[in-house]
Amino acid sequence: MSNSNTLNSDPFISQESKVNSAQECILSVKNLSFSHGKSPVVRSVTLDFYSGRHYVLAGPNGAGKSTLLDLLSHLKDPAKGKISIFGKDSSTYSPLELAKVLALAPQNFQFNFTFTVREIVSLGRRPYLGRWGRLSPEDEAVVERCIEILNLKKLAGRLVTGLSGGEAQRVVLARTLAQATPIVLLDEPTASLDVAQALDLMARVQVLTKEDKILVITVTHDLHLAAVYADEMVFLKNGRLVAAGPLAKTLTPPLLREVFDADSEVHPDPFTGGLNISFRHPTMPLKD
Repeated sequence: MSNSNTLNSDPFISQESKVNSAQECILSVKNLSFSHGKSPVVRSVTLDFYSGRHYVLAGPNGAGKSTLLDLLSHLKDPAKGKISIFGKDSSTYSPLELAKVLALAPQNFQFNFTFTVREIVSLGRRPYLGRWGRLSPEDEAVVERCIEILNLKKLAGRLVTGLSGGEAQRVVLARTLAQATPIVLLDEPTASLDVAQALDLMARVQVLTKEDKILVITVTHDLHLAAVYADEMVFLKNGRLVAAGPLAKTLTPPLLREVFDADSEVHPDPFTGGLNISFRHPTMPLKD
């Protein structure tokens, strides 16, 4: 689907991702399927994902996007098919090994305990803690970097129970990034954010993807954000893979019509440097 770049030596990236750095597929799925009872949700999906790229999973409601993300994060077990990470069957990874290569920022979360923002972000370092569970200077440096990246320095000492939805969403993402994994999965990361916050978060994710050469896979309904910040699109419909590839090949009116049953216009946006999408339902009357 894409090519990738070489990982750098930033401590934010785990050792495994540094070793496996030479333009390779680091995550792949083959003939992946999942059903709720007798109802298929994901149907024989085969995909390759490369480091240093931001992939957006998109499609109508019920397309199987979130279920595919759950399968990739091992929250669900596939009925059929195989997931490979760095060429190794992901089912052979121990929970600790998996936590060092893959991290998930969920859409639904609750803070029911009186931890500070810094303490929540520090939880992302748990896979790396020694016998006594104490943060090393390197762990603390990663935590502080994540706090800074997500613009949380002014909130670091506050209790998470007093945060707004948008602030809490940034804390969840900071904790996820603190795992320092080469693969990051984001489930509707901008759902609780206003326009400025959503733009800011996606821009920061874009910087991380390029600078640290991590693989980011995002589920979102916001195609306008995807058109600006994604490298590649993965379109699903009725659990099946419709198309996958760079924006220029996938964000096209015929494909968007096939996926969303709506007419569209797509053109370069000089204001953002990305693409701009306008939608119109076929039944909508044209304005004079």
